[in-house]
Amino acid sequence: MDNPRHDIVVSCLVRDATDQILLIRHHKRGWEIPQGKVEEGEGIIAALHREVREETGVMIEPGPLACVWSKLSPPTALVFTFIARHTGGALQPSAESPEVGWFPPVEALALVTHQVTRDRLLALLGFAGTVTFRTYTTNPYQVHTTDRPE
Repeated sequence: MDNPRHDIVVSCLVRDATDQILLIRHHKRGWEIPQGKVEEGEGIIAALHREVREETGVMIEPGPLACVWSKLSPPTALVFTFIARHTGGALQPSAESPEVGWFPPVEALALVTHQVTRDRLLALLGFAGTVTFRTYTTNPYQVHTTDRPE
């Protein structure tokens, strides 16, 4: 493969001052954490700020990178998932996310039913200070590795 191409995606677990989790409702995937593609010429952290603001109306303070997901099936992607804190702004639905809200962790897990996004949320909720790496394919969804070399 001479010129491999991957979409670069950022995703974020945002908590407010009461530790509730910010979720958006996507038209196809249902409830999920904010996420989106990094645009050409844009840095990862700038994309994280932009995606969260566009999808929810709120501003964040990014914290640690928690997990990197490698999607091997087309369209291939590298998904960088972060932990962040809400710093301001009011919830504002968008064309991409017709509903947004703050939820306690148990309720958030119950709402997120799409397996890929649920696994991302679980990985972020389980963050223990060390970046984890996951490799997966879709159709059917299957996680192939978790921090171990193949």
